[in-house]
Amino acid sequence: QVQLVESGGGLVQPGGSLKLSCAASGFTFSTYTVTWYRQAPAKERELVAALTPHTGSTSYADSVKGRFTLSTNDVENTAYLRMNGLKFEDTAVYYCNAARDYSGQLQSYWGPGTQVTVSS
Repeated sequence: QVQLVESGGGLVQPGGSLKLSCAASGFTFSTYTVTWYRQAPAKERELVAALTPHTGSTSYADSVKGRFTLSTNDVENTAYLRMNGLKFEDTAVYYCNAARDYSGQLQSYWGPGTQVTVSS
């Protein structure tokens, strides 16, 4: 079965770091666009970072640029989001997504999310 499972969330102090993992099964990341989203209570879901398979390029929301890094490990079939210099406003549930255009139809897979709480 196709499955994404995030892990690595938790409680961290401001200025701290966390590395989130997203393990894939039933498919491989290598040909998929990989994205990380986050959603805080009473706020809309926000795109945090994206990686495109054709170019290998990454892009980031302005709010996290310079602090977060998206990467994938093809051998482990896992995506990561390294978060440094965490701020209170980074508190949210973080979700990973893998998507591709397959024969004209979008395939999109989501993990259940992992909670990141930044608090002193």
